[in-house]
Amino acid sequence: MSAQHDNLARGDRPSEPIAETGPASSHHPPPEPAVPLLNIANVLTTARIAIVPVFLWALFEDGGHNAGWRITAFVLFAIAAVTDRVDGQLARRYGLVTDFGKLADPIADKALIGAALIGLSMLGDLSWWVTLIIAVRELGITALRFSVLRHGVIPASRGGKLKTLVQTFAIGFYVLPLPSSLSFLCAALMGVAVLLTVVTGLDYVIQAVRTHTRLHPGS
Repeated sequence: MSAQHDNLARGDRPSEPIAETGPASSHHPPPEPAVPLLNIANVLTTARIAIVPVFLWALFEDGGHNAGWRITAFVLFAIAAVTDRVDGQLARRYGLVTDFGKLADPIADKALIGAALIGLSMLGDLSWWVTLIIAVRELGITALRFSVLRHGVIPASRGGKLKTLVQTFAIGFYVLPLPSSLSFLCAALMGVAVLLTVVTGLDYVIQAVRTHTRLHPGS
């Protein structure tokens, strides 16, 4: 009796053929479903952009120093600032990241912060040099990020996130019709925001230089 029959007689199972590995047996994972353009994250981002002109209208209404309208402007600014936090979390958690969101989200952020700073400076509530420093930094870093995009993305640092948070709170304090006795608090908070703006801006420049040096040594 053959060896195979002996094995079967003992209750052993015949060995199974080894599957071939190669191009013919390779399995490609199914393509991921496309993320719909109309999703909650993109809706919130678009809403934030739409809030900007309404916020400016409330800020300048009745000469720009009416307490009721300033509170209305603050509420609109706060809502827009909250959506900035929420839409990013939703996009990452539920896989709703789209090319539109990647482009529109930073535009919405810059539009909100820039509009608030320029509006406050036009009303005489905030020095123009503060607005110029923050505006130049934000526009410069945005351009820098696009310039190195083909080599890699410069991630948002903790300092950058802290900068955005402090900027938001500082602007909110300036928008609110607070008593003059608290003006020193507004100025101190905005001073911290400006300092973080400059420091984090330099950090982004250093990261960009290091990226360029690593990819083009000796250039």
